[in-house]
Amino acid sequence: MIDYSENSGKQYHIGVGKEDIGKYVILPGDPGRCAKIAKYFDDPQKVGQNREYVTYTGYLNGEKVSVCSTGIGGPSASIALEELVANGAHTFIRIGTCGGMQLDVKSGDVAVATASIRMEGTSREYAPIEFPAIANLDVTNALVQACKNLNQSYVVGVSQSKDSFYGQHRPETLPNGDELIRKWKAWLALDCKVSEMESAALFIVGQYLKVRVGACFLVVANQERALAGLDNPQVHDTDGAIRVTIEAIKLLIDANRQQENFNR
Repeated sequence: MIDYSENSGKQYHIGVGKEDIGKYVILPGDPGRCAKIAKYFDDPQKVGQNREYVTYTGYLNGEKVSVCSTGIGGPSASIALEELVANGAHTFIRIGTCGGMQLDVKSGDVAVATASIRMEGTSREYAPIEFPAIANLDVTNALVQACKNLNQSYVVGVSQSKDSFYGQHRPETLPNGDELIRKWKAWLALDCKVSEMESAALFIVGQYLKVRVGACFLVVANQERALAGLDNPQVHDTDGAIRVTIEAIKLLIDANRQQENFNR
């Protein structure tokens, strides 16, 4: 493969090298969210900024950790994951926003994804569609435990990953709207909890690269609750989901250390 970084020692897209990155990485979509997440680190330092990729590195529980934004959607998220793994990272938590789907999923909840529906294009270039996009169990369990530790309201289940934001919110206006509506009804019948845009690609690429990937999301609103005439305020403050992610990373660090001590 051509080295597009021209022997700089930095990854071409994210613009950082192995010395810049921790083994544990948080993956928000929004570059502006990185500084907010990094405030929870000890000694955070901005180590990279290129395109949609902003990266900070600091410490949690004495372990070097990073946060790197991915932009919107599977293509840019998969690039970030590939290049972060090339830099030595092995554990990832995708944090973002989502829309609720089931009526018991409320604005402000944190949704922990156990798996994702592959209604996007990126993962199809890595694996046949029959292969499931499943979150890593250790990371998922840590996220659920973090919600419990912080008394954060949460839901756990399957997410839908799509490529078109407006295909979800106004499918009837699109040429392919009939198929989008038919599939949306199927996802509802199958108890899919939330809809978002990155986790399926990240789960599949993580499986291929043999690294741990999990995901949690802030539920901003739920269009199904609105259609049912139920309370449906919009919630945009991601701090609860961020705190859950930070707590989960700490739990994973502690668990890995205990395992390492056991293996000695």
